[in-house]
Amino acid sequence: MRFPDQHLDAVALQDFSRRFGSIQEMLTGYHEPGMPEVGILSNVVENGRPIGLADAGQDWHTDMSYNPTIGFLNVLFAVKVPRRDGKVLGGTCFVNTHAAYDDLPSEVKARLADATATHDFNKFWENMRRRPGSTRGPMSEEQRRKAESDRTLAMLFAHQLQPKFQYTHRWTEGDVLVWDHVGTLHSAIADYGPDEHRLMKRCQVMADRIFDPACACWRRASSQGPGNRPFVPPPENGRS
Repeated sequence: MRFPDQHLDAVALQDFSRRFGSIQEMLTGYHEPGMPEVGILSNVVENGRPIGLADAGQDWHTDMSYNPTIGFLNVLFAVKVPRRDGKVLGGTCFVNTHAAYDDLPSEVKARLADATATHDFNKFWENMRRRPGSTRGPMSEEQRRKAESDRTLAMLFAHQLQPKFQYTHRWTEGDVLVWDHVGTLHSAIADYGPDEHRLMKRCQVMADRIFDPACACWRRASSQGPGNRPFVPPPENGRS
């Protein structure tokens, strides 16, 4: 869901995001001063130090899927968007995983019906480490978990990344994009250089309320979005 032409400070972004649940604090140190709930994603360097997490999200993933409490919503606000020769860079790609599941053969759905999965952050971390310019070190043995059923996972990953399930958002300054992690994957496109600046501010809303049958957060937030624009909620089960 896109809210264009917004003019938000960090407090307004945080207050809007809190309507949907608690916000994860940024543990990397890249956040608004005194506001660890408002993260900064950026390749801008000031006084020799990055002001934000430069390589955030540059592979297919859904946030916090490896946590006991998963991510529910991402609220991302575009402050600075890179351009080259008039072309917008630094877009974000999305996959509709509901549509991808619906398109699976019936025999695969039957085989997966009672399956469970363990989400291993090390797989994503290692993919990120292989990207040019990454400064991430390897995860410790305590952080790592062994992945299983690699052949099935490889098939599912390839299936859901078909172009027919994808959408690419080209950012404009002032865009606020809100999406749910339950039914999507996303990946940031790293097609810009270090001197082509990208600056985003993010609130990561956790799924600590939405799966509670008593949760009324959609109804409370349905009246107005940021900037007094109408906010249209998804169905009551939290999926869109």
